[in-house]
Amino acid sequence: MVIAGRTVACGVSLAVLAVSGFAWYTVNDLNGVTRSHALDEAKKNAPKHLDKSINLLLIGLDSRKDMDGNDLPKEFVQDELHAGSSEIGGYNTNSLIVLHIPPSGKVQAVSIPRDDWVQTYGADGKMHKIKEAYGYAKDAAEQKLRAKGVKGADLEHQSREAGRSATIQTVQKLLDIPIDHFAEVNLLGFYDIAKAVQPITVCLNKPVNDPIVSRVTDSKGNVIRPGGGTGLQLPAGESQLDAAQALSFVRQRHNLTNGDLDRTHRQQAFIASVEYKLKQQGVMDDLGKMQSLLDVVKKDVVIDDDWQILDFAQQAPNLTGGNVEFNTLPIDKFANIGGQEVNQVDPGKLRRIVKQLFGQAAADPAPAPAATTGAPDAAPPANAADTTVDVLNGSPVTGAAADESKALTALGYRAGKATNSDTRPKTTTVKYGAGAKDAAQQIATRYGATATASTAVLAGHVQITLGTEYTAPGGTPTAGADPNPAATLQMQGPPVKAGGVPCVD
Repeated sequence: MVIAGRTVACGVSLAVLAVSGFAWYTVNDLNGVTRSHALDEAKKNAPKHLDKSINLLLIGLDSRKDMDGNDLPKEFVQDELHAGSSEIGGYNTNSLIVLHIPPSGKVQAVSIPRDDWVQTYGADGKMHKIKEAYGYAKDAAEQKLRAKGVKGADLEHQSREAGRSATIQTVQKLLDIPIDHFAEVNLLGFYDIAKAVQPITVCLNKPVNDPIVSRVTDSKGNVIRPGGGTGLQLPAGESQLDAAQALSFVRQRHNLTNGDLDRTHRQQAFIASVEYKLKQQGVMDDLGKMQSLLDVVKKDVVIDDDWQILDFAQQAPNLTGGNVEFNTLPIDKFANIGGQEVNQVDPGKLRRIVKQLFGQAAADPAPAPAATTGAPDAAPPANAADTTVDVLNGSPVTGAAADESKALTALGYRAGKATNSDTRPKTTTVKYGAGAKDAAQQIATRYGATATASTAVLAGHVQITLGTEYTAPGGTPTAGADPNPAATLQMQGPPVKAGGVPCVD
């Protein structure tokens, strides 16, 4: 029996829908899509939005079960996927992608590597791989529900809700961003959409050969050699894939230089390729064609019950024409914890990266001159004009204090000192005096920092000290900086850009 590589393909199908123009949200008939209230708990303690952007979490569930907990068809799981029995895979979320959709400008998407070792929420509250938050919470909920006499499909439905909630809370806490909506798709959903749009063009930087290796056990059933492999064989350059090959393309992790991390780039490239094909074929501009495609896959999709069509009416144009960029959040190092191979990460660094990246993605090319126009949550605080901002440059970027002072003045704040700092903090700090808390908190978000009160700062003042890792936020890079926001941030490999067929390893 072949042991499956831990499948991340599931999330790709829903991501395809997300980046393919959101025609879904202009179609009135969403009957057949499962609704979920799993966002309820996360929204209670969600960070506040500073603009009209929307954060959408795409969840790919590595489950070989249908919505009611029944095994997926054997001919699909074993023959098409080569994934062993329905017991393999559990309920890991092996694909987690956050799409940040601003009111205008480029959409930024970040993938969270599945083996990141993080604090989980909504389950046992312990450190786990992020992909395991769903399964641990589901198992705990299932035990309680069984004790109450819940069984069958109801048991599956209710315990999965606990898994979804735990995953959303864990991602939200890890990145310190609000999750506004989510979508979950299972393994069969990917296969259905891949079959509906095949052949799909992908591009590889080098040829790949990933032979299937059978698992070997001793007489007691102990694993001597684990199985693996997808059977994928492709040359360098472009290839046309059918649905089965597409599954292998996004599942492969063996025989890749960076294993799972390279596989994440495969997911992103596949999404970009499908989006490009749908755009070229006019599917995204034809509601009839899009509805037909959605009818194929919506039985495998779960979305939150707050998801409304009008939520995306303004953002829809930003998701087409290659206006999406994918990045993979960085890891610090590989480690072995309790016998598990994990990715060690710095949550503080991830939050700074995400806030800077999303802040840049959401910024208008022309900064708003005042705090009184537009939606209330898009403007600086009401006391911005009464708040004096002092900027101290502790970074190696010449003129950064003056540049930041000008940018903040354009946002409605009062200009204070703009000079060099006597200290050189690693990261940017934001301190505030009496009466300036609200302004300081909003300014801190701009820099991916935390605002702290200080008696050394004058009343009505906010003091920013730019750190040695300073990267210009907003849409205005510092002199000599790369105009691509992601280029100045540490990511796990190069970005994958939509708008064509990107080549990856």
